[in-house]
This record gives sequence, structure tokens and C-alpha cells, in this order.
Amino acid sequence: MKKLLLATALSAAAFTGAMAQQQQQPGFAPAVAAKPAGGPAKNANYVVDPTHTFVMYEMGHYGTTTNRGRFSTKDGSVLIDGTGASGKVDITMDISSVNTGVDLLNRHVQSKDFFNVAEFPTGRFVADRIDFSGGKVVDVPGTLTLMGQTRPVTLKAVRFNCYLSPLINRQVCGGDFETTVERSDWGITWGLNFGFENKVKLLVQVEAVNVQ
Repeated sequence: MKKLLLATALSAAAFTGAMAQQQQQPGFAPAVAAKPAGGPAKNANYVVDPTHTFVMYEMGHYGTTTNRGRFSTKDGSVLIDGTGASGKVDITMDISSVNTGVDLLNRHVQSKDFFNVAEFPTGRFVADRIDFSGGKVVDVPGTLTLMGQTRPVTLKAVRFNCYLSPLINRQVCGGDFETTVERSDWGITWGLNFGFENKVKLLVQVEAVNVQ
């Protein structure tokens, strides 16, 4: 049953992503607008849509500009408990997909100096609790695993909403989340002694499809 739900959700997510790409083309518009869908459903299983879920990072260097990059996600799930006031999150990130927009920099951050993707191609965020207020997610305290090391991280919701997708006729919930970490906690120390900052801001966008 779980495999069937996962397959259904992934198909829906793929279709949503394809339709979204079409919508970006001139002259294409959805037939109907998305409708509000209340908050996350109780006892619901949401599957993360990888076409709408990414992790961006921002790191200052030399006190001037900010280096930025983005990771794709491989898969993930969000389970809402029976009270509708908490739940669990498990998302796997494709660290090898990191993209800074500059090929040379991509190769550097993929190397042992930074993420060492040859040995650690994925990262993982896991949370056993979701904090709600007024039916909306406000905090997700959990752990982030990178480079084989796990550290506590709390994601703060900047925005959160649920809607009924007109493309797949399913409830979709998601939002933008932020946190600031110190990369040295995961053993990423290159450049700390000559101008590359330790503090890194993580910007996370997530959308997940209710498969129940």
C-alpha cells in the first residue's frame, strides 16, 4: 500500500512539475486557479514534490558579496499525526546536485574542501516534531546530517499555506523556511582563516502532496 501511495504521489509530483514548466511558456495559463484547502489534514501522509522543493545556502566572503548555491532533493515525506498539531519530517537532499551558477565554483564546493560529494553524496533532515500555531507550521526542530555528521537544526517558517491543486486535484501544503548554521559544526572549515564566513543561512522551499 505504501509503495502504491508513493508511486501515485511521485506521478502527481512529476505531472505538477511538467505543467509548471509549461505554464512558464508564453501564452500558457492554468484553466482554473488554486483553491484554499485549510491546514494539513490529520493522520495524513504527504510526499515531498522534488520539483518544488530545494535548499539554498548563502555564505559571505571577504566582507563583500554573498556566495549562493542550491541543492535539489531526492525524496521526502511529511506525516501529520492524529491531533493535526504535530508530525514528522524526513527529507533527503542530493548534495551532488549543488549549483552555484559557476562551473569552477561548483567543482570546488563538491570537492573535499567543502561537501566531499564523492564520499557523502546526500544529506538528510529529520524531525520528530512539527510546531503549529493557528493551523500553520511555525517551527520544525530536527537534525541535519551532512558529511556523515548529525547536528540539531530548527527550521523557522517564513510562510506556510495549503491549497487544492487544480492540476492534480489533491491538497498541497508547503512554505518557505529559514535557519542559520555554522558550517564548522559539520567539519566544513575551508576558508575560515582567510575571509570565508562560518555562518551559513539556509533557505528551504518545500511543497508536499497529500497522498491519502
